[in-house]
Amino acid sequence: MADKRPIRTDIPHSARIWNYWLGGRDYYEADRMAGEAGVAGYPEIKAMAIQSRQFLIRAVQYLAADAGIRQFLDIGTGLPTMQNTHEVAQAAAPESRIVYVDNDPLVLAHARALLVNTTDEGVTTYLEADFHQPDVILADARNVLNFNKPIAILFIGVLGHARSYGEVRRVVDAMMDGVPSGSYLVLYDGATDDRAYVRMCENYAKTGGVPYNPRSSAEITGIFEGLELVEPGVVPINHWRTDEAAHAIRGTSAWGGVGRKP
Repeated sequence: MADKRPIRTDIPHSARIWNYWLGGRDYYEADRMAGEAGVAGYPEIKAMAIQSRQFLIRAVQYLAADAGIRQFLDIGTGLPTMQNTHEVAQAAAPESRIVYVDNDPLVLAHARALLVNTTDEGVTTYLEADFHQPDVILADARNVLNFNKPIAILFIGVLGHARSYGEVRRVVDAMMDGVPSGSYLVLYDGATDDRAYVRMCENYAKTGGVPYNPRSSAEITGIFEGLELVEPGVVPINHWRTDEAAHAIRGTSAWGGVGRKP
């Protein structure tokens, strides 16, 4: 069924602003203005946007090529850009099955057009759901994924939109409780280590867009409680399995990692 909800072009939206920062075309004037305001207050945000995509690519490559994961549940997909989850996973393992989850009408419209399978052996699909509803996501994902085998759950820069840290923990814990041993959590979010970045998020909340709440690096690390962290642990995303040159790049107000469910 087609999504009947109107696409609000007068209020900035984080997925479209992110697309603007990444050099995409899928944004409106309100998003461009909010994006430019963000760059003015925190110039490193464009580097951080690129780093976030590179972190996703490295994590998915590790899981598909090294850890043997063949099922991916990408929650809060955002607008398709370069090297999306299914493209990276199916390049390494053609039989990979990917379920994208989002509830924004523009994202869903693009998903129908662009998030298409890259191999005959694999599966790429999407479902409409809000990340605040893990039970709904798990139930719908069972139609595509085999919950008797490990699943990688991805939250790529989206849980800052949760109303509280307690809500973040509730959502992630429910998702990880719903998947079998050997499953993985891939997660990053904006951190409070740079006051200029925090100010940018505070200013964004004044635009009418859904607020984004950075967490401390300790809080982001705490989300992985009970999981076995993949080296190098929870770190600035440009430090996760990169070389020293990448460590020196500015724009590190985002921490993330990969953890395995025992």
